[in-house]
Amino acid sequence: MTTNSILSLKNIRLQFGGIIALNDVSFSINEREIFAIIGPNGAGKTSILNCISGFYSPQKGQIIFKDDVISKLPPHKIAKKGIARTFQNIALYSGMSTVENLMAGRHAAMKQNFLTGGLFYGPGLNEEIKHRAVVEKIIDFLEITALRNKPVGTLPYGMRKRVDLGRALALDPKVLLLDEPMAGMNVEEKEDMARFIIDIYETLHIPIVIVEHDMGLVMDISDRVYVLEFGREIASGPPSEIVSNPQVIDAYLGREEANFATREKDER
Repeated sequence: MTTNSILSLKNIRLQFGGIIALNDVSFSINEREIFAIIGPNGAGKTSILNCISGFYSPQKGQIIFKDDVISKLPPHKIAKKGIARTFQNIALYSGMSTVENLMAGRHAAMKQNFLTGGLFYGPGLNEEIKHRAVVEKIIDFLEITALRNKPVGTLPYGMRKRVDLGRALALDPKVLLLDEPMAGMNVEEKEDMARFIIDIYETLHIPIVIVEHDMGLVMDISDRVYVLEFGREIASGPPSEIVSNPQVIDAYLGREEANFATREKDER
């Protein structure tokens, strides 16, 4: 583990029966960077996030977070250590309000038991007030004040994605994993989400691991890009190198997409 890295994957192998989802995957995330993972559908991108967050347990290799091996820990313990994520398919409580969904993201930081919390008096009340203050700051940060009391199931898709991001932030993460945060969004919603991702990185100083298919965005905001094909690394490096890498172009980008991503980055 390098001196400025906060999260490392070492020789990760993930297999489902005869299918090898990840094969000898290794990389490190620095404390100050946006790290993008790209590749064709089925390449293993979400599998990496699932391994980091504890939903999958790799058969081989180690995942190290702040010098602690977390490869075999369950998801709730990994979340408590400070690794939060969003999901490609939004996983919110649709019948609950925005505030209530964000408060659910504070569960790992709550110290009171069900009895003192249920009484809603003394320590239970004080803790509720403290966590509500954190949630209100996130609501202001993501500009969703008008949605705070609305059931998330009634919100437009792009706003639900923003609430999902807010719930991940409510965990007070040390590393933030974003699984296709732009999927299904229109141009305006993508621009808003990109702005919030940059603000999280620059203002809150949280390193970000992002899986995304929007190559214009990836090349614009990422510090490094890791490319997978059939569960194996085929390239890793700064966006300027990745977009012109012949193997990446052949496996994923194609000439037209590579040229488009380069033009879009230049225009920005």
